[in-house]
Amino acid sequence: MSLNDPIADMLTRIRNAARINRKNVNIKATRICEGIALVLKKEGYIEDFDRIEDGSQGLIRIVLKYDQMGRSVITEIQRTSRPGCRVYSPVSELPRVLNGMGIAIVSTSKGVMSDRSCREGNVGGEILCTVS
Repeated sequence: MSLNDPIADMLTRIRNAARINRKNVNIKATRICEGIALVLKKEGYIEDFDRIEDGSQGLIRIVLKYDQMGRSVITEIQRTSRPGCRVYSPVSELPRVLNGMGIAIVSTSKGVMSDRSCREGNVGGEILCTVS
């Protein structure tokens, strides 16, 4: 199967796994997906991730995080920039998700970063997705 948008596939798999309270989810390994997983881990939205070699492209296994009541920490994860309509933003116009309670994941010239890191580093880029 040809995969045109690996980021949308990753976000959909995470969203579906969180809705049915799965412990972990496997995603096709790409550098951009690994960067998104690293940002999600740094910001506390997932417990951990690791790369699994399967002889071809590889997989990323993401361990999802839940609170004490069993609810997923990720309540909403949404793709912003799409292959047909890219969304770029300078650092001054980066969105504040839930007034700072959520994050926007941005692809910059310095790698994949959260919106907070972009403001600290004074760098803008392509807004990949928002997480709350």
